[in-house]
Amino acid sequence: MSAPIIRMENVGVAFNAQLRVGSPRFWALEDVNLSLAPGDRLGVVGRNGSGKSTLLRTIAGIITPDRGRLERAPVSCQLLSLALGFVPHLSGRDNAVLSGLMLGLRRREITQRLPAILEFSELGDFFDQPISSYSTGMTMRLGFSVAMQVEPDVLLIDEVLAVGDTEFQQKSGSALRERIHSGKTIVFVSHDDEQIQQVCNRALWIEHGRSMMQGPVDAVLAAYHAAPSPSSPPLAGS
Repeated sequence: MSAPIIRMENVGVAFNAQLRVGSPRFWALEDVNLSLAPGDRLGVVGRNGSGKSTLLRTIAGIITPDRGRLERAPVSCQLLSLALGFVPHLSGRDNAVLSGLMLGLRRREITQRLPAILEFSELGDFFDQPISSYSTGMTMRLGFSVAMQVEPDVLLIDEVLAVGDTEFQQKSGSALRERIHSGKTIVFVSHDDEQIQQVCNRALWIEHGRSMMQGPVDAVLAAYHAAPSPSSPPLAGS
């Protein structure tokens, strides 16, 4: 069995409940344990507010745990985020370069991939227009097309990405499925059981920031749906 590339032991992340000094804090993550090996496709399930998005941001290194241990091998992690760093008055082309840089690509790399971004996004002449003139769907198509140019060791996906019209949703969904099944390590958050079952070989159930169960997908989903609705999350220090 391959050595883990990411390991979390009793990880906790706390935020201020209100934006003022001395306000109480709540644990977005309170006690999370997981182990991720190369090639794992881990599905994360839990109710709204259970800490799933915070978990992805912690794995990505965007958030530093307040307690516990997070060990990460020298691997690249990408949180698939659309429209990262977009500036409204800049063109689609300039925003593609800026977003690509923020996603970790070198300027030469993102510049070389601009024709592929233009082709995949299907923006045509709008590619050189300010994105303030774009519809929401056009902006998301550009963001998805840029994000697909990055090939991290670990891909973190937060919920389903329904991008653009029906035809483009099929196209983007196909590209995403190809990436998921390419042998990369995936952490996939979704409320859709069928997607978790199709994509993942393991699952993690978290509730109020605690890892409740980790293991085979069907077993974790069955336990998750059989559990009663949880009470309110605890405040830090309580």
